Amino acid sequence: MTHTLYREGNRKNLSNDFILFAVPSRNHIPGTSKNLKKFFKILLKHHPINYGSMDIGNKYGVEKEEILAKIGDDSAIHAAFDNEKDFQSALKEVKEADLGISVIASGLMDRVYQLAQEIGIERHTVEYSLGIWGKIENLPDKKILEITTMCGHGMITEKIVKKLIEEVRSHKCTAKKAAEKLSANCHCGIFNTIRAEKLIKEIVLDKKYLFNS
Repeated sequence: MTHTLYREGNRKNLSNDFILFAVPSRNHIPGTSKNLKKFFKILLKHHPINYGSMDIGNKYGVEKEEILAKIGDDSAIHAAFDNEKDFQSALKEVKEADLGISVIASGLMDRVYQLAQEIGIERHTVEYSLGIWGKIENLPDKKILEITTMCGHGMITEKIVKKLIEEVRSHKCTAKKAAEKLSANCHCGIFNTIRAEKLIKEIVLDKKYLFNS
């Protein structure tokens, strides 16, 4: 199971949303941090728009040097990409590095599969969500969910998203700044700030979405 499975959206706004992350096994070998640090350095070379680790923090709260220094044997390292070229080049270098740790690639299934095949990777396992079951009428509007579900641990709430949308609408804040404020709450670093900025702009322009500030 991975916390990156539940991103709501349509094919268009998910087409530039990719994640790579490494998770050491529960019975990891002492010294795993050495390869996790190598993995993190590889990711940084390929222009991720966000990155981090749940036990350390992300780009919008912690400097990359601090993240690197604090990576431990049981750290899970993440990076988000907003285009196929950077995602694929990072994946290619990770493959070539052969670090001996589990790596997960997340995004639109057919695109991830094709991009991996092009660099000689055959997928080992596929995970996908069966959706949300239960009283789904209690969920936020789908447009809000497209933003909140980019944090797989639920650290970005409907209330803060609506508040920031109204701040953008009233020109107290830019959409870019609002996306970065939201991202600071998602410690893993899987929150796609570029996608969030675009989604916020769309909602602000739609008179259907008016919230109390």
